[in-house]
Amino acid sequence: MKNNSKTLFIEIGKNEIFFFVGETINENFRIIYKNSVQAVGISKNKITDIEKFSYLIKTNLILIEDKLNFIFKEIILIINNFDCHTINLSGYKKLNGSQLAKDNITYILNSLKSKISEVENNKKILHIFSTKYSLDNKELENIPIGLFGDFYSQELSFFLMCNNNYKNLKNVFDSCNLNIKKIISKNFIEGVKLINENIDFTSFLLIKIEKKESQLILFENSSFKFIQNFNFGTDIILDDIYKITSLDKYLIRKILQIPDYFKISEENEIIGEEFFVNQNFRKIKKKLIVDISSARIQELAEIIMIKNINISEFLKTKKSIFLQIDDHITHEFLLSKFELFFSKNKKFKVNFLNIFRTSELCEDAKKIVQFGWKNEAIPVVERKQSLISRFFNLIFK
Repeated sequence: MKNNSKTLFIEIGKNEIFFFVGETINENFRIIYKNSVQAVGISKNKITDIEKFSYLIKTNLILIEDKLNFIFKEIILIINNFDCHTINLSGYKKLNGSQLAKDNITYILNSLKSKISEVENNKKILHIFSTKYSLDNKELENIPIGLFGDFYSQELSFFLMCNNNYKNLKNVFDSCNLNIKKIISKNFIEGVKLINENIDFTSFLLIKIEKKESQLILFENSSFKFIQNFNFGTDIILDDIYKITSLDKYLIRKILQIPDYFKISEENEIIGEEFFVNQNFRKIKKKLIVDISSARIQELAEIIMIKNINISEFLKTKKSIFLQIDDHITHEFLLSKFELFFSKNKKFKVNFLNIFRTSELCEDAKKIVQFGWKNEAIPVVERKQSLISRFFNLIFK
């Protein structure tokens, strides 16, 4: 008998909403449905019109259920940014020579979670990651439960989302009779996929440079530790070239996509006259475009990574860097400049990475929801006992 189950995934992107259905038959997972629609009722990473957004979800849900002849009761929701950020905190427990127990770990988790709830009372915790474990000032790879010591400390990374955004999302899917089984950051899933596919990479930077914005994501010891957003991207390179040369932006893109065009044989080699259609020909040196691009890419590398004080400790470790560049930047000379400046003259190893399609991430998302992630911590909240319950516990314990 076949073991058959279907899972609905919805990704809320910046400009589009993506719908996927995955099917598991005898432990083999495959995507059986995918579609994307223009986002409506969402602007600047938050819901701005709940009625329009709800209608979009409902109409597409009906289409999916009719097509597959299947009624969905829950979803895995994948979010891309949506005004999320991280906070790192450390907790500790004095052991005084005793054995580290699970109760000690629970105490640290709950105490730090309470601090986050107090300081960020308008935020919802989506993920909690264990990033470092230390027993008597010695850093360890795993939780040292059962070992004896005097002082234990643990660092946790909290991934937070604005409460209003969370409530709006919940209301939308409640109105569709869909329970949100889990909200997962797309950046987290991408990091998990990289770790699963590259066994040696447990600590790394994932840097995404899109047309108008960029992101820096730090994974440490297989844990999602830090995210930072920047309001600039590859368009800033084109803007610089345009401002200095007055070349049409469409023309600039066209030139930058020609292979080997900027392998300059002479210092004074100029842009060909054939590119100046419906505009006056001007002698513009190829080297000028190379210099403009290089200067701006170097500045991007310095702001995002090299001089970023938020990751200064990471940069001391000489770990690897994954770089995702906007699809429009494909020219070899531009990519070579990204590699040069982000590697800090080859001090770090830069790995260029293709942009992940969400359909490639759904199986990893399902496994995270079903089995958890090795370094994702789940806080245990103690139940409040009634007076009678506490009384009987005292008598019969």
